[in-house]
Amino acid sequence: MHFIFASHGAAHPFFTAVSLTITYQTGIINKYITILCICARAAGGSAGKLERGFGMGQTIAQKIIAAHLVDGKMEPGCEVGLRIDQTLTQDATGTMAYLEYEAMGIPRVRTELSVAYIDHNTLQSGFMNADDHRFIRTIAKKIGVRYSRPGNGICHQVHLERFAKPGKTLIGSDSHTPTAGGIGSLAMGAGGLDVAVAMGGGAYYIPYPKATLVKLSGALRPMVSAKDVILEVLRVMSVKGGVGKIVEYGGEGVKNLTVPQRATITNMGAELGATTSIFPSDEVTHAFLKAQGREEDYMPLAADADAVYDEVIEIDLSALEPLAACPHSPDNVKPVRSLSMTKVDQVCIGSCTNSSYADLMTVAEILKGKTVSPEVSLAIAPGSRQVLAMLSANGALTALLDAGARILESAGGPCLGMDQSPNSAGVSLRTFNRNFEGRSGTRDAGVYLVSPETAAVSCLTGYITDPTSVPATAPVAMPEAFPINDNMVDLPASEDEYESVEVLRGPNIKPLPVAQPLTDTMELPCLLKVGDNITTDHIMPAGSKILPYRSNIPHLANYCFEVCDTEFPARAMAAEGGFIVGGANYGQGSSREHAALVPLYLGIRAVIAKSFARIHKANLVNAGILPLEFKNEQDYKKVFLGQRLSLSGIFAGLEGGTVSMTNVESGETFELVCDISARQAKIIRAGGLLNYTRKQKK
Repeated sequence: MHFIFASHGAAHPFFTAVSLTITYQTGIINKYITILCICARAAGGSAGKLERGFGMGQTIAQKIIAAHLVDGKMEPGCEVGLRIDQTLTQDATGTMAYLEYEAMGIPRVRTELSVAYIDHNTLQSGFMNADDHRFIRTIAKKIGVRYSRPGNGICHQVHLERFAKPGKTLIGSDSHTPTAGGIGSLAMGAGGLDVAVAMGGGAYYIPYPKATLVKLSGALRPMVSAKDVILEVLRVMSVKGGVGKIVEYGGEGVKNLTVPQRATITNMGAELGATTSIFPSDEVTHAFLKAQGREEDYMPLAADADAVYDEVIEIDLSALEPLAACPHSPDNVKPVRSLSMTKVDQVCIGSCTNSSYADLMTVAEILKGKTVSPEVSLAIAPGSRQVLAMLSANGALTALLDAGARILESAGGPCLGMDQSPNSAGVSLRTFNRNFEGRSGTRDAGVYLVSPETAAVSCLTGYITDPTSVPATAPVAMPEAFPINDNMVDLPASEDEYESVEVLRGPNIKPLPVAQPLTDTMELPCLLKVGDNITTDHIMPAGSKILPYRSNIPHLANYCFEVCDTEFPARAMAAEGGFIVGGANYGQGSSREHAALVPLYLGIRAVIAKSFARIHKANLVNAGILPLEFKNEQDYKKVFLGQRLSLSGIFAGLEGGTVSMTNVESGETFELVCDISARQAKIIRAGGLLNYTRKQKK
């Protein structure tokens, strides 16, 4: 007798297609059912419901995915296309996204809400940034996008405050878009072209993710913060432990975290490599939205009691201690107390991770009546104009200034090396989310990621200091009402007016590179070989020298992989085509699609790696670059810089999943995995997503 046990709700990798051949003997049947129920309990499911028909509940993410599903099946190994409710862009990636949208020829955006933020490249040295801001402002007005002016705040902080909604889908051309998961949005970082397609009404595609539950209990002790929670998760899971997963937070401890605290945690889910992270929408969410004058946006949202997860991580909030991510990776986590002899040169507080009202009020209370160590430079960037106005109104800003803090504009510049670069070989404590080598703008600096509490106490002592070793400040209460002033968010032109809007563009904006048609075979040299955990900052660095040219791909090409190999750009231009060979988790970090577009411009036809980060792999496909993975990771060691590599059976590999590669010089042949969807195969064949979308439109 053959039984098929299948999920009646959201799909799950264990129960979706489990088949058992069993006999008629009642005892054996009961035994097998018992085994299934035990498995469900271990994963957080409900045996009772399984015994009533093998149905199961849904996770938070599964509920939102099911409500927005327009293509594909909610099953492991499948790709799902989602209807997108909201989009956001920031100015470091937005210019390219709007150029791509413009190229699609769709007059007006089709989302419920799209917002263009100016919050990254606000340093105006030369005309380039100002020109790009003007371009974004005018095209946003024309196509139906709201425009958040420079000074209004960091995109993720402002979006959390004013626009994000529980149960909605959001994608943004910034990898830390999952910040909005703190309010119950299914919010994901994406490449600019994916955002452009979504603005045009197209679906956003992701591999159907696994579900991870981080089950929280207890409550944070004084001077221990949400930053310590996510650093603990990073310690447990690593920077690649979230790949292919959505991380959900649940348990009794959730109710003890405010929305800004939850947003800090979901923000750095990007550092896990996760598709996104999300919290329930509950009474805490309701109170936050009400305080923001948005009570009508509230909806309750929680996982079903019998939802099943692929893995469960349990964290007792009351047992956590202050933590720090040491150079040069967010998962290089150690207790702050173990770093007490480390002298500090610089402290930066803010960024999209830790710049909320509560964060900065806590810092103000710690610094009140004290003076920053004379050997420490302290810079503070409030996350939004709302936060800055509140600090100004209640006197906290004065306390910060009196202590010796330098108040920066409400922008994310230091996070990506636009300003506040540390001194040479300096130690910088930052409440930010990334500490990759050189990202701060100083190649040999040691950047530590810490909580606002750790940062504030350490800038007084001049050494990395455990904040629980000093008297605790009183917890900051969430306001019952935030001051609302949206006059720095410009509305787009009306349907009657938009055609008359002139889009203004400066001379720095250059045409988009276009992929060459795919061929069934390729024989080209290995132009670069890199190791594991190569970030998009390695591929296409940020910083004040480079980012102003974000709409000028030919100029950016001069800096591609300069952190790894300064000769790569010239070598690639001379070769007129080639491959990059990489290690595990290739392309982690930022969602910036420049890390795919610039290699495309330099003639890269394929990237062959041990494994890829999700967003960058999608960006490679969108650009028309073939992402391939070593079937046997040991074969990575058998390929060297300069060797000619021959790929064959590419067209068949797009369908069958395997491409053959021969090292022409050694004669060895390797199998490569082409792990892309049927839709992505069509995109590659079409020469990238832009060409594919144009064809679909026709």
